[in-house]
Formats: sequence, structure tokens, C-alpha cells
Amino acid sequence: MIETLHLSKHYGPFRAVDDLSFAVPQGEICGFLGPNGAGKSTTIKMLTGFHPPSSGTATVGGFDILSQGEEARRSIGYLPESNPLYPEMRVTEYLHFCGQLYGMSRSDRVRRIQEVIPKCGMEKIHTRVIGALSKGNKQRVGLAAAILHEPKVLILDEPTSGLDPAQMLAFRDLIFELRGKHTILLSSHYIPQIEQAAGMVVIIANGKLAAAGTPAELRHQASLGAPVLVEAAGGEAAVTAVLRKIPGVKDVAIGQSAPALTRATVRPMGTQDLRQAICEALSQARIPLRELRQEAATLEDFFVASTAGKRSLEEN
Repeated sequence: MIETLHLSKHYGPFRAVDDLSFAVPQGEICGFLGPNGAGKSTTIKMLTGFHPPSSGTATVGGFDILSQGEEARRSIGYLPESNPLYPEMRVTEYLHFCGQLYGMSRSDRVRRIQEVIPKCGMEKIHTRVIGALSKGNKQRVGLAAAILHEPKVLILDEPTSGLDPAQMLAFRDLIFELRGKHTILLSSHYIPQIEQAAGMVVIIANGKLAAAGTPAELRHQASLGAPVLVEAAGGEAAVTAVLRKIPGVKDVAIGQSAPALTRATVRPMGTQDLRQAICEALSQARIPLRELRQEAATLEDFFVASTAGKRSLEEN
């Protein structure tokens, strides 16, 4: 439903987006991540028709953004980071105005406004002036406007920026309810939100694709080579000596230990899983093992690892 094919955007010698290719299947929520200046906003501006690509292309809703630009734009509902609301308008008045811009008939506007008001949790605010609303309710209005014309694709750029934790949770749940009805590209710096809501993740850095996959797949990649936490019923010197002799062990760090109880963090040299080797080595040394577990990885761990050392470039 969204596919970029060798998409690039150059500003003179500066490459904001560089040969970017990825695909988002129909009905999926895709988290779009990257450091500041990675090229996220430039990519979104190309997908939504604000900026033409320097090379490559993309399809949105089945339409090519270059040869079928008007059809592609009509298939998109877009909520930019700077929500373009008219503060002097009332909510329903603003939605009618947006519907007119979409070319909707009055009967279609009335029908859809009646549908999006409860869907976006605006029953108590739809008659109020937009300028008097909280940040969270303004975001609800922006989302209602984005889905008013029943687009195939939703592109949401930092939709929870500036919201408090309760508002973020409510907005995340609202986005999750739209899954399946719309294909959603969700750009956000709040990685836990992406981890909870998205079925797939695309990470870019320096305008290039750094990684793509499901949150579970990326967490698994991050867990490869993760430290192993060990608690053994033995003295620190004896436990440390056994652990350091295990092939593939890079480092052993001792935590808080009692005289006959040692807690250690074992770091592997590469991506191997040391748990079985640790268990066997301590057993052979007749040191009882009380706990053995690998540190759980998060999507944030993978994001940091996949973008580490990659200089962020300022977008134009």
C-alpha cells in the first residue's frame, strides 16, 4: 500500500534521502524511526506530494506519486507535526471546511462528521472553538480531519508530540483502532509507542535504510550477543575463574555479592548465546547455579545499535 523504490532527494551535494526502498503492506501500522535529521520528514514530504523526488519514485494507495500524483494525494490522510488548524473555527465547522477541500458533497460531509466525532472521542468538544481546546483535543481534531475522506493511507508525523502521558496513551489507542481500516505510516521519536502499536518498523539514518522488520524481529537481533546475568552459589574468585575460561566470553563484571553468593554479568565477544556453556561450566566446577538469564532487548536497544556512529544530517 506504501512502497518506495530507490527514492532519493538531493539539495545540491546534500543527500537528505539516499536510495530508500521499503514497503508497507495494506492495513499495517508501520513505525517510521530515525535520529533527528535522518530524512524522515523529507521522505514524508515526498510521499505526500509536497516535494518531488530527485530520483526514484514511490506508490501510495496503488498510485505512483509522480505519474498519478493527484490520485496518490487523494488516497492519503495526513497529520503533520505542526497541526494546521484554524483556531477561530468551531470543530464541526472546520471539518466541513476540510471536507469541502477534499471535494466531498454536503451529504457525505455530514455523514462522515457524524462518524468521526465518536471515533475520535470528540463528543464533548465538537461544538467548541478550536483555539480553546487542549493540545490533545487539537490532535484529535487533526486526526478526524485526516480520516474524514476515508483515505486508504494515513501518514502521521509525530502525532503525540507535546502530549502528556495520559493523552499519549489515549491517542495511541485511537491510532491502534484504525489499524486494518487504513495503512498507517507513523513517524515518532517515542519508541515505546511504536513498539506497542506498530506491526512493522522502518529505521533510517543519514537518509538510508538502516533496518526494517517487525518489532519482535528487531528485538531478537538486538538480543543477539546480549549480556547474560548469572547468580551462582560460590565465591567470587571461583565463579569468576570459571566464567572467564569459557570460549567466547569477552568480559565478566561482578555485581553485589555475598561471601558464598556471586552475581556476575557475562558479555560475549560476538552474537553467540553463552547460557548453555555457562551452565555446563559451572556444573563441571560443582558450583550451584541459582539464576541464569539473558538481558531482554527492546526496540530502543536495536534503534540505538543500528544508528550508532551514524552522523545525523540536518534536513532542509
